[in-house]
Amino acid sequence: MRELITGGNELVALAAIESGCRFFGGYPITPSSEIAHEMSVELPKIGGKFIQMEDEISGIAVALGASMSGTKAMTASSGPGISLKSEQIGYGFMAEIPLVVVDVMRGGPSTGLPTRVSQGDINQAKSPSHGDFCSIALAVGNLQEAYTQTIRAFNLAEKYMTPVFLLLDETVGHMHGKTLIPDFKDIEPTIIHREEFKGDPKDYQPYGVAQDRPAVLNPFFKGYKYHITGLHHGPTGFPTEDEKLSQNLIDRLFNKIESHIDDIVEYEEYEVSDAEILIIAYGSVSLSVKEAINTLRKQGVKVGLFRPITIWPSPAKQLKELGKKFKKILMIELNKGQYKQEVERIMQRDITFLGKANGRTISPTEIIKTIKEM
Repeated sequence: MRELITGGNELVALAAIESGCRFFGGYPITPSSEIAHEMSVELPKIGGKFIQMEDEISGIAVALGASMSGTKAMTASSGPGISLKSEQIGYGFMAEIPLVVVDVMRGGPSTGLPTRVSQGDINQAKSPSHGDFCSIALAVGNLQEAYTQTIRAFNLAEKYMTPVFLLLDETVGHMHGKTLIPDFKDIEPTIIHREEFKGDPKDYQPYGVAQDRPAVLNPFFKGYKYHITGLHHGPTGFPTEDEKLSQNLIDRLFNKIESHIDDIVEYEEYEVSDAEILIIAYGSVSLSVKEAINTLRKQGVKVGLFRPITIWPSPAKQLKELGKKFKKILMIELNKGQYKQEVERIMQRDITFLGKANGRTISPTEIIKTIKEM
């Protein structure tokens, strides 16, 4: 393990580079700007490319272009910037272009609270664009995960040929302290690179794959010709309005994610085995929750935490079982209940909610008070 004293955003940049990311395209926006700054300093040292574009839209456009050439790429922003990137994100889903999209969440909607913490982009990460698709979004809960979940985001993007959201809230992004991260020699064997077709170019059909598989997009400029478009398309990528091909395409965009749910979903359970009250929380809020749980257990109150790390697709199987086991469940998040809606949908019941949307975090004292009232 390596011991570092650094910040969450800086750890995202380090992990991206160690994942093999060699291109960053974006535009500065609080509270994610440190990621762009770190990439601008470090990428040129290893032959990578950093470009600050004129706005958020062009920032993701160049990142998608770099990915089409076979280069691992990343863009980073916050809620308002993600809103601007939405059309290109949808293109990434349709054309199956791997890309890591980092969202360091701040208060919204619109310009909102640029320097304050929020978890208000949870629904946005599920549906950042129009149409039907299946999104992958990971929620970072601490400094160590700013590194490890970035690695995982790149692996998932390359494995399932899709944009992947990496969600930090402002507290984690700007958190600065001592953390332990794995040695690179231990990480390197786990790094995933996208599949390439090695056969005769005349047999190449990038989208002609099984219904539970992602497209196989060979890098541009290597002799394999295909069409890449945001329109519905057939096996070679050429646009089509054929009803069967169109339906199969959209079904496959879902199936390639949903049929591998156990590989994609990740979560943490803390003091759950003997708990009588369950708290569900994610991101930086989970740190306050753990402190509150430790205090409550000393007072004889048995409380546990379930923390979804993969937010989308949600850990539905685990949440459903917890809904059967616990009579008292408290959902805590820094919004008006965006993930609470998903939890209640899965559990088919109402749960207690503690939330804020004013840019301030939720303290262990507030959590303890709510639990005792329950």
